[in-house]
Amino acid sequence: MTQTYGAPVAAALLADALLGEPPERAHPVVLMGRIITVFERETLGLKNTRIRKLAGLLLAATLPALCFAFTSLILSLAPSRLRRVLEILLLSTTLSMRGLARAALAVEREIEGGDLAAARARAGEIVGRDTEGLSPSELFRAAVESVAENASDGVVAPMLYGLMWGAPGALAYKAVNTLDSMVGHPHPPYEDLGWASARLDDLANLLPARLTALSAAAVAGPGRRAATLTTAYCYGPLTRSPNAGWAEAAFAGALGLKLGGTNLYGGVLRPGPVLGDGRPPEAGDVRRTVRLMRRACLLLAGLALVTSRGWRSRG
Repeated sequence: MTQTYGAPVAAALLADALLGEPPERAHPVVLMGRIITVFERETLGLKNTRIRKLAGLLLAATLPALCFAFTSLILSLAPSRLRRVLEILLLSTTLSMRGLARAALAVEREIEGGDLAAARARAGEIVGRDTEGLSPSELFRAAVESVAENASDGVVAPMLYGLMWGAPGALAYKAVNTLDSMVGHPHPPYEDLGWASARLDDLANLLPARLTALSAAAVAGPGRRAATLTTAYCYGPLTRSPNAGWAEAAFAGALGLKLGGTNLYGGVLRPGPVLGDGRPPEAGDVRRTVRLMRRACLLLAGLALVTSRGWRSRG
């Protein structure tokens, strides 16, 4: 019978809920970011478009593979009595349920305290859009959308890849996601260097995004399950990203909200589709979104635990 990593994945989510993410100096994702920064510095100045694209392909192919291989090596060298604990700790570094909740709730808390400047600064830490001058309603929307989208790539996706391939799989996924965040942009100067990272991230998130929508529907409030699935199906494909819209639309349907629309990036207005047919987010909706995210992730952790058949031998 095929063995899975359900038990360590569930334990890692619990560790993240209790302890949060490790300090930056010990965080694997921070190390990935430093490696990407060095590579970016050396390659963005290349004059030949084809060479920049080949460099981007090399980066997208090698960093996740190296993360998988290095993590596997570390686990194979660890004493057998410590291997399970180390796997759980490494898996927990890929999950951000606690950090995501705290960051979003901080935005809501600052708004309710009347400090819009602080709320805008907090929102700027979790979304890519310009937050200066955003109204309270727009800040609530930014926080809700951040929780919805990052529930997929910050929790569900690493859980899924961890379930299939343990900590090496989860960390390889985080390498893909970090590459997309840092260089996978369709505008200068990243359109050549980041094209492969962006496509790989799209592929890696196809299943997690839709699994997030299904889990949100499963834990939605009374009478909202059908609306969650319908909203995800109707509005999810409308976004430029093949994946981000599914989680956001599902959360909009589950909470009876309307998300999406036009945002400002670097002073440039970028129109986007409206997701959902409910009301705009308001006070209290960030808390509701966080609760929905937690319930969905805990459901998946429970399902992962049920599927657990012990530990795969690492030889």
